[in-house]
Amino acid sequence: MRLYGLIGYPLTHSFSKKYFTEKFEKEGLTDCRFENFPIASVNELKNILRDQPELLGFGVTIPHKETVISFLHESDNAVKKIKACNCIKIRSGKLIGYNTDVIGFERSLRSVLQLQYKKALILGTGGSAKAVEYVLKQLHILYRYVSRKPSAQNFSYEQLTPKVIEDTDLIINTTPLGMFPNIIQAPDIPYEALSDKHLLFDLIYNPEKTLFLKKGEERGAAIKNGLDMLKILAEENWMNWNS
Repeated sequence: MRLYGLIGYPLTHSFSKKYFTEKFEKEGLTDCRFENFPIASVNELKNILRDQPELLGFGVTIPHKETVISFLHESDNAVKKIKACNCIKIRSGKLIGYNTDVIGFERSLRSVLQLQYKKALILGTGGSAKAVEYVLKQLHILYRYVSRKPSAQNFSYEQLTPKVIEDTDLIINTTPLGMFPNIIQAPDIPYEALSDKHLLFDLIYNPEKTLFLKKGEERGAAIKNGLDMLKILAEENWMNWNS
């Protein structure tokens, strides 16, 4: 039996398990199964590798995308540049890391991208945010991070004035704020400054329309959730695991 999986914490409402279980059934892959491995500490990964010798590859999600790098024997260029990994293939005992968040986000963003989008805000500074930064650089879109504490590169949420929002075209939420079951949460930004010139992109897919997206839509902004991105990177993961 070929085993694939996902590590992260928590994994109660994981997209991957349902997606791959349905994929295996639809494509008649009766020798494949997918399991979630919820681990609070990335150090627990060595137990999974020991106890699951049939494991051929696994995805990596919050909060382990950066810390899992210490387990890798090899990695692709994106992982080396971004210092975040969300896909690992196992071959002959070696762990090979990839970043497919980059491909997923870029293809999904391009489907709704307008030429006038020149400036972006990235909400959050974790592993997914680094993939977003990588793509924005490739697309020549200027960006600033937004986090709880200000720095030379970051706005704090307190520094997000209506003028900052008005001068921005694209706002990407990479935080878990608003993810099910905490659907009444949303990043603390001045939503009243949004207009039909903005695009709000939320990496969250559950719920389909987060409070962040709803607030943007109410002001006329274009919106996009993370479902397409997840489907794209899932297929990229599958390709990497079996290459």
